Amino acid sequence: MLKACEKRPVAYEELEQIADRIERELTNSMSSEVSTEVIGELVMEYLKDLDKVAYVRFASVYKDFRDIDTFVQVINEIQVDKD
Repeated sequence: MLKACEKRPVAYEELEQIADRIERELTNSMSSEVSTEVIGELVMEYLKDLDKVAYVRFASVYKDFRDIDTFVQVINEIQVDKD
């Protein structure tokens, strides 16, 4: 999250709050094991609401974008969600 938010108008405290929320959600889920997939999806969910550019940065690494078409698809999805 730190790298995705680098040079973005996002306070470190906001990222700490997101991490705390995710940790609480996972603790409350009562699941003994949590996959990195679940954690990544939660991070993307929170970043999408916080900062769209940070979301795309995180998603590009997390989802291992291989081409520009994937970037365009994600950006289009953000635009649709915005409308």
